[in-house]
Amino acid sequence: MRAYYTAATLARLGDEMVGPALAVYLLTRGTNPALTGITLAAYALPSMLTGPLLGSWLDGTRHRRAALAGNQVALAMAMIGIVVTPSWAGPLLAALAGLALPMTSAGFSAMVPGLAGPARLTRANSMDSLSFSAAAMAGPATVGLLAGLITPTGAVLAIATAAVGSVAALAFIAPVPPSPHGRQPVLTGLRHMVRTPRLRAVTLATTLSWGSTGLLIVVLTERTDQLGVGEKSSGFVLTAMEIGCVITNIALIRLQDRWWTVLVSLAGYGIALASWSLAGSFPVLLALAVAAGLALGPQFPALLAARQRYSPPELLGQVGATGASLKIGAYALGSALVGPLRTVLSPVGVIAVVGLMQIVAALSGWAVSRWPRESEPDAVATADRRRSA
Repeated sequence: MRAYYTAATLARLGDEMVGPALAVYLLTRGTNPALTGITLAAYALPSMLTGPLLGSWLDGTRHRRAALAGNQVALAMAMIGIVVTPSWAGPLLAALAGLALPMTSAGFSAMVPGLAGPARLTRANSMDSLSFSAAAMAGPATVGLLAGLITPTGAVLAIATAAVGSVAALAFIAPVPPSPHGRQPVLTGLRHMVRTPRLRAVTLATTLSWGSTGLLIVVLTERTDQLGVGEKSSGFVLTAMEIGCVITNIALIRLQDRWWTVLVSLAGYGIALASWSLAGSFPVLLALAVAAGLALGPQFPALLAARQRYSPPELLGQVGATGASLKIGAYALGSALVGPLRTVLSPVGVIAVVGLMQIVAALSGWAVSRWPRESEPDAVATADRRRSA
C-alpha cells in the first residue's frame, strides 16, 4: 500500500499541476484566454470516450500497472512537447496526454479493494482520498512556487518529473488479479450507473460539479491578478482549499460511507465558493478558500464508497473509469466555455456562477435519486452474506 500511495499521489500531483501550470505558462507566454481554455479542455475531453473502454479492459487484465505507467509516460512526453513547440500545438499534445486520463483517478482507485481487503477498505478509501487531496494541495502551490522562483516553463517540466517518479513507484506495487467474472461489455458499467438510483445521483451531481469547475482555473488566475498578487498566485488559492478538504476528510470519516454525503458536501461547497466573488483582498480570498475546502472534504471519499457499495466487483473498474471520464469530460467542456462566458461576465461573475452550479448539481443528484428503475444493489451487503454463508 505504501508503494500504491506513492505512485498514485505522484500521478495525481502531476495531473493537478496541469491546469494551473498550463494556464500560467500559456497566459504569460501571450496566449489568449480562449486558446488557453481550449488547451485545458483538450487535455480532458478525450477521456469522455476512452474512460468506459479503459475501465472494461482494466477489470479483465493482468497488466494494470503497465497501463498506468504508459499513461504517465505519455503525460511526461506531452508536457515536454508543449514547452518546445508553438502555442497552437498545445491542444493536440494535451489531447494525446489526456487519452488515458481516467487511469490517474479510477485506474489507481480500482486497485484499492484488491490491495487493502474488506477489513481495511474504509480506511484505505480515506487514505486514497487524502492522496487526491495531498496532490491537489501540493500541485497548485508547487506551480506557484516554481513559476515564481524559476519560470512557468519549470512548472510545466516539473509535471514530467512527477510522472517519471510515479512510473518508478509502480514497479513496487503488488499485482492485482483480474476479475474472475472476466471482462464485461464496454457500456455495462454506464448502464449500471444509470439504473442504480444512488449511484446515478452521485454520478450526475459530481459530473455537473466538475463541469462548472472547469470554468474556474482560468478566471481564478485572472482574479488573483485583479487583487494585485499576480497570475502566479492562483495556485495558492487552490492549495488553501485543499487544506480545508484534508481537515474534514479526516474529521468526518464516519460520514464517508453514506451516499448523501456527496450531495450535502457539494451544496455547502457551492455556498462557500460563491462567496469568493465578494473577496476584496487576497488574504480574504484564501480564508474563503479554506472554508470551501472544509465543505468539500468528505465528498470524494463518499463518492468512492458509493461506487464500491453499489457496484459488483466485476464492474468496479469500469464504473470508476466511466464516472471519471464523465467528470473529466464535463470539466473539459467547462474549460472550453471560458472564452464565450468571459465576453459577458467578469471573473467575479464567472466565479459566482460556478458556486451556484454546485448547488444545482446537488439538487439534481437528489432529484434523480427519487425515481428508481430497479431494486438497489448493495455489493457490500452481498459480499457480507456470501462470507457468512
